[in-house]
Amino acid sequence: MSTLLLVLAIVAGVLVVIPAIVASFLRNVEAGTIRLVSWLHGGTVIYRGPGKSKEIPLLTTGTTISSKVINVDLDITDQTADLDSDGTPRPIKVRVLASAIVSVGDTDALIKTAANRFFAKREADQVNTLTDLLSSSGRRAINLLTHDQLFSAKTAPTRALLPAASQASVANALVPTTGHVVVPSAAQAVQIAEDDDDPLAVIIRKACSRELTDLGLIFNSLNIKVVQSDVAEARRRQSAAEAQANAEIVAALQSRRAKEAQLEAERMISDKQRELEQTRASNAALIAQSEAKKQESLAVQRTSELDATLIAQAKADAERVRIEAQASAEAEAIRIKTIAAATAQSIEQVNRAIEAGGESYFRYRQIEMLPQIAPVIADALAAAKLVTISNGGDGAANTTTNNITSVIQTVLAAQLVTRGGMLDVGVRDGSANGAEVRPVAGGR
Repeated sequence: MSTLLLVLAIVAGVLVVIPAIVASFLRNVEAGTIRLVSWLHGGTVIYRGPGKSKEIPLLTTGTTISSKVINVDLDITDQTADLDSDGTPRPIKVRVLASAIVSVGDTDALIKTAANRFFAKREADQVNTLTDLLSSSGRRAINLLTHDQLFSAKTAPTRALLPAASQASVANALVPTTGHVVVPSAAQAVQIAEDDDDPLAVIIRKACSRELTDLGLIFNSLNIKVVQSDVAEARRRQSAAEAQANAEIVAALQSRRAKEAQLEAERMISDKQRELEQTRASNAALIAQSEAKKQESLAVQRTSELDATLIAQAKADAERVRIEAQASAEAEAIRIKTIAAATAQSIEQVNRAIEAGGESYFRYRQIEMLPQIAPVIADALAAAKLVTISNGGDGAANTTTNNITSVIQTVLAAQLVTRGGMLDVGVRDGSANGAEVRPVAGGR
């Protein structure tokens, strides 16, 4: 029984007493915290979390501080270092809104300083201390800069605004005592990059570095959010007005260009329409000319056809007339030949009759024609106006009478032959049957 109790006591000592003793010597250090353990002989050991710190009750004293960054919002209002053309100060009131981030230093000395000087205060006092420190540095930086430098980091070199000590340190880092130019280290490159940053942020960081170091803190970053001033606002409004005016001018120009482009397009369309109408009119004129030429060709063709028809008709009529004339001429020739033949036959028959009848036949015919001859002879003698004196015998009167009688006989013979005499009888009787004319002697 005693042995069992002894075993249980040993097991309980191993499982409970020894861990309790060990736990009393070890302490957890959380992430984002730093544990400072001070021993009786005055030495201090720093433990950064997460981890364990070795502490012995009654022999050590420990404290925990935060290693997290501290964000401080700044609202700084002060006047700039502007001067007029005569060198008279003309400060401009500005307001700067910024955000600063600080944290505990990395070295043991800074950690101890932060634990003794900064984290020994209450949390509200810590924030107020940082705010006052950064605000005062910001006001001093604003007093060193002009209005344009605050609103434009390119207006003046940053290096000229830095303290002489900082410039000397950078120059010494770049040019050693040997006089040879060396390549800067990583820290020096960071320093140079910071010198090329915003002038206000650079000056605030340089001005606060010493005070923060005295508190065991380091400057991580400074962000200038807003820089406000009435002048900047007026300039902004002026710029906005100018931008609006420029935008309106651009809009007006664009509108004008659009209108001009529209008018140009409409003009081009009008020109194209005019050219189209001219082309249509020209085509219509060409079509009309072609139609006129076609009509002229048709008229010429019709005229030619009509001329051909008329010429053919005329030729046919001429041929018909010629044929008719030729036929008429031939018929007339035949008639004349027939009449001539009949006349010749009649004359021959008259001659035969005269030869057979002699003087008696002529006298008989003269006696029959006296009623017609006598008035004619009387008219002829009356118209002749002849005065004939005859003393008997064959004088002028007898001669004239004989001559008249010869003429009258000749005329009577001709009348006898041509009109009612034997010539007519011969023509009538001298027909195709060849009947002879038989003179009647001594009477009808």
